[in-house]
Amino acid sequence: MTQLQSTVEATAASPSPSPAPNRPTAEARSLLATAWLRIRRSKIALLSLCFVVAIMLFAILGPLLSAMSGNDPFTSNTSPDVLDDLQTPGLPLPGYMYPSASHWLGVEPGLGRDLFARLAYGGQVSLTIALLSTAVSVVLGTVIGAAAGYFGGKTDAIISRIMDLFLAFPHLLLVLSLTPILQSRLRDTPLGQGSFLPMASLVIILGFFGWAYLARIVRGQVLSLREREFVEAARSFGASHLSVLFRQIIPNVMGVVLVYATMLIPTNISAEAALSFLGVGVKDPTPSWGQMLNAAQSGNWYLSDPWFLAVPGAMLIVTVLAFNLLGDAVRDALDPKASRH
Repeated sequence: MTQLQSTVEATAASPSPSPAPNRPTAEARSLLATAWLRIRRSKIALLSLCFVVAIMLFAILGPLLSAMSGNDPFTSNTSPDVLDDLQTPGLPLPGYMYPSASHWLGVEPGLGRDLFARLAYGGQVSLTIALLSTAVSVVLGTVIGAAAGYFGGKTDAIISRIMDLFLAFPHLLLVLSLTPILQSRLRDTPLGQGSFLPMASLVIILGFFGWAYLARIVRGQVLSLREREFVEAARSFGASHLSVLFRQIIPNVMGVVLVYATMLIPTNISAEAALSFLGVGVKDPTPSWGQMLNAAQSGNWYLSDPWFLAVPGAMLIVTVLAFNLLGDAVRDALDPKASRH
């Protein structure tokens, strides 16, 4: 007993071992910081991010770039010095069909408007429609899906049947049939003034019919989150249902929402281009990439002037591809099953 007591006293009296010098300490990182670290390690993700930023800057700075080129997207030039009026009337002459110092991407056939200026302004229109319609779908899908998963019961059953109904509709046919109707309804409203009419109608249509799939994903996430300890703690402190829903539940599904948003943007870009190409979206003289493709097809200019079709087509392909690759990178970076380094 005496020996054990002396051993304990000696152990208590001995100084505690000092931490080893230069020992690395663990650094806590948030989900977004971890995701950004993973994106930086991927060359494809960084390249796609650079392309997306460049395309966004190109669209934002469209008026400035057009002014630097000395042209605008609406001024026509049908003089015989620019457009052929003999063999193929309206076809740009060789000096104006392709990029030059005066017209950086040439001019369009028929009206002789500057192709670079229309491409830049068209980027503004196409990206604005895609981003706003994505925002509408994300807000509706997140809130409705979270409400269905959190409240459960009859609320969940009703919302789930509504989601099934929206997902069962043939999306393209529905949009094609409803867009002209909505445009006629909006014509006498502030949203129906000038070029805002087709943009507003496409934002409403694409946004309203694009929320159901995200709502189903969010609902599945919330069904597991609503039984977690932090939700029970918030309820025990007297938090209301809305407070729990918007302060506890929804912030914890934002990773899934962000991934879906990055994947939905290129889908809406393609949808706007398809609708404008089919003649129910943006119409001339308002430029958009889909409207430019429609102009190349409607006048059969793609046969005699394939450059007029290639410019907006290539821009559309590069933009959609860059957003899709970025969406894949964001999905991989936010995957909770991936190992953290």
